Amino acid sequence: MSEIDAIKKRHSVRNYEDVKIEQSKVDKLNALIAECNKEGNLHIQFLEDAGKTFNKLLNKFMGLGSAPSVIACIGPDDDTLDERIGYYGERIVLTAQELGLNTCWAGTYNSSNVKAEISDGERLAIVIAIGYGQDGGKPHKSKSMEDVISVKGDRPYWFNSGVEMALLAPTAINQQKFEIRLNEDNSVEFVDKGGILSKIDLGIVKYHFEVGKKYAMENH
Repeated sequence: MSEIDAIKKRHSVRNYEDVKIEQSKVDKLNALIAECNKEGNLHIQFLEDAGKTFNKLLNKFMGLGSAPSVIACIGPDDDTLDERIGYYGERIVLTAQELGLNTCWAGTYNSSNVKAEISDGERLAIVIAIGYGQDGGKPHKSKSMEDVISVKGDRPYWFNSGVEMALLAPTAINQQKFEIRLNEDNSVEFVDKGGILSKIDLGIVKYHFEVGKKYAMENH
């Protein structure tokens, strides 16, 4: 499965089977996490036992309490942390999809029950539930391309492909509060329009756009 395929197939999953993730897959995830941590100056950690991360009544009702494992998204706390978490976290999420696993970005969790190492100056930004879903999740209604772009001049083929993948990016409460601007010199800007967890969303959107752009340029 390619990253493009993973983007198209992946949906948020809240209900999980009571099945542990195989060690071979855990090893692959941890290798990628180490790479992302080094590249993005992060401290993301795979926690095999989700424990009581999702023990709040809301999460039990929504199903996340059944997630066997969790990815704790942590890093040095600065103005860029949330966006970097979104970018590299989605890279991990898509790899999980390629491995046959399901995930859910979870903004509601019990932070005191997340058994991760958080050093001085670091912050836990969000967690990702991970495991084998009871189903593959469902697609959500999406905005149109014209709703999220601002373009000066003609749109190159790679831009359209990037935006197409960006529109499939998961965002908090499906808000899609971002704008992708194409400038006259073909440079691209990503604009955060605010909202809950919107900076994390913007990082996810950026990663999706890059995957779509790369695919288009390699296959043009």
